[in-house]
Amino acid sequence: MPSRQKQLLFSVSGLFGFSCALTAAVATGLPFWLNGTVLCRTGAELVNATGPELDKFLGDLSYGLFHGQRVKQCGLGGRPSRFSFFPDLLTTIPAGLHVTIIFFCGVVILFSSVASGFFFFNAFGRPYETLQGPMGLYLWTFICCLSSCLVMILFASEVKLRHLSDQIANFNEINFVFQTYSERYDRCFWLFFLIFLLHALNILLIRLTGIQFPFQETKESDLSGGAADLMY
Repeated sequence: MPSRQKQLLFSVSGLFGFSCALTAAVATGLPFWLNGTVLCRTGAELVNATGPELDKFLGDLSYGLFHGQRVKQCGLGGRPSRFSFFPDLLTTIPAGLHVTIIFFCGVVILFSSVASGFFFFNAFGRPYETLQGPMGLYLWTFICCLSSCLVMILFASEVKLRHLSDQIANFNEINFVFQTYSERYDRCFWLFFLIFLLHALNILLIRLTGIQFPFQETKESDLSGGAADLMY
């Protein structure tokens, strides 16, 4: 492939990596990872609310990785309140899993920036045959791709398996019991899915430049060497 086309592909990949780093940094700090409604089960059971009457006992809940907001509805109007995971909810939520999610978000931000720099370095500089060269491009991009996938899997596990919304809704609540009525992943969660897709696209762009996948050249050289040995 001509060098001009390689520079163009590497530059596009570098822009994708830089965009992923900025997007991951913004999405990590915003409280728009999950949005849902919470039912005041205690109040609904007291009046045997069904159908449209349940709307008087449905409150809103939205949160991210660091803070969020909830509106409790128990038939007498909404009670809005804000909360933060650190340090308020550390004893309530699965802290180890939550910190792991934040850690992998940091990994995505860091290595997306590193990958972007190496893409531009290989586009306009002289690449080394080390981690800054072809192997490095695959390595950093694969780490970003894997980390963004782990962020989505771990957050979904925390929400669904560990019932994170129920724990947040019942935090510091004595008289009422709240239950998650509906929940859906919000824009920040899907931004990490977009980051995953962009890094997967970067892997394809690296291959389009003519760089072989890792270990492919080594395997071919080993086969050729074995064939030469058989000739002698």
